Amino acid sequence: MDTTLEDDYEALIQFLYIAPIGLVQTRIDGEILMVNPLCAQLLMPLARNGELSNLYKALESVAPDLRTAVQSFEGAHGMVCDGWQLRVPADPPGKLKHTILSLTLLKLDEGRLMAVLGDVTHSVQRERELRQSQAWINSIVTGLTDYALMTLDDQGRVRDWNKSVQRLTAHSSDACVGQSYAIFYPPDALGSVGAVDRLREVDRSGWSLDEGWRQRADGSRFWGSCLIAPLHVAGEGLADDERAYSLVVRDVSDRREATEALRRSVSCDHLTGLANRRTLFEACELELQRWRRTPRPLALLLIDADHFKRVNDDFGHAAGDAVLRHLAAGLSATFRAMDIVARLGGEEFVVLLPGCTEDAAAAVAQRLCLSVAEQAVSVNGASVRYTVSIGVAMMDSAVDDVDAFIERADLAMYRAKAAGRNRVERWQPGLRPAAVATSS
Repeated sequence: MDTTLEDDYEALIQFLYIAPIGLVQTRIDGEILMVNPLCAQLLMPLARNGELSNLYKALESVAPDLRTAVQSFEGAHGMVCDGWQLRVPADPPGKLKHTILSLTLLKLDEGRLMAVLGDVTHSVQRERELRQSQAWINSIVTGLTDYALMTLDDQGRVRDWNKSVQRLTAHSSDACVGQSYAIFYPPDALGSVGAVDRLREVDRSGWSLDEGWRQRADGSRFWGSCLIAPLHVAGEGLADDERAYSLVVRDVSDRREATEALRRSVSCDHLTGLANRRTLFEACELELQRWRRTPRPLALLLIDADHFKRVNDDFGHAAGDAVLRHLAAGLSATFRAMDIVARLGGEEFVVLLPGCTEDAAAAVAQRLCLSVAEQAVSVNGASVRYTVSIGVAMMDSAVDDVDAFIERADLAMYRAKAAGRNRVERWQPGLRPAAVATSS
């Protein structure tokens, strides 16, 4: 290397070290060649035993698909991922809020990668608040032509009826007065318990707005928004019969496509279309908060495709992707609309089941096991059969946070694998990690 190139290289190294963002350069296999102090500070909480030698290993617990994303990137250079949001669990668990890191990874050439890492915890929170504010403003200023306006009591039951309700939903007064506003949702999308949960959240935040499928009296559906705001003054010691709420249901079918495209880009796993890790953890945290206020059955399943490495080795990664998409479709068809079905990473999936008892959760998990085992995935003329192992866990007062909840189901799932795979196991006290054969 001549003197000019050496000087340029030294200047680049100095810049990387003092840059106000986390930077790390690695080999294509993830081995770290250079990491600046800020990036090392962000990575150390994730590094096992403080060892920071490989980026894939350091990020394995929060970005398990990173190595696969690099391997499947076909270009000689370019952006492998842009702004992936990685949730870093609180340390120690249950004491501090989790951190959200942003990861952008560039392929420099056939042998090198450059990663940019930053802490975006506060900006993500601000972004969420901004989206809520924009939704609120949009609901107010957009012309209210297709809407229904009504009043709810403290349990979410409709107090009054007017022509706007019939015009939008076709419900008569007799059919909706005294009923939970969940009747405007598809049967398995909300439920009376979930409807009351939202009212309690309205009491704390001042309002609640969500978009999705709504249902008319004749069973037909439309894409609608529901805006709920309190009519009472929030305060301690308020009697239930003193609480009342305003509900505005709107038909926003004209913006469904744009809303769904945005939701998919932010909340969905790119391969399967299921909820991604970020969405899963946000939903789990919300359900755990609800459980702590009002304990009720809350189940979680962890589902893992058996011998998945063997599928990739025998049939290729395209077949492996097809199996994951097939399993995702089966999960979507099996569980309720109110359940959160997500890809945790690799061949692992999680389902959160609000209001579901342990027996009911184990029963639906067993049906899924049988259904998967009976089907085959066709890929390029080859018939690929596979099975799944499922762990069932229930929420209780000993669970500190989302990570502890998922760990219970994970332990039960590995017990299922150790017992022969293609089966369902329940978590129980004293369950410890079991030795499992390779190829999962």
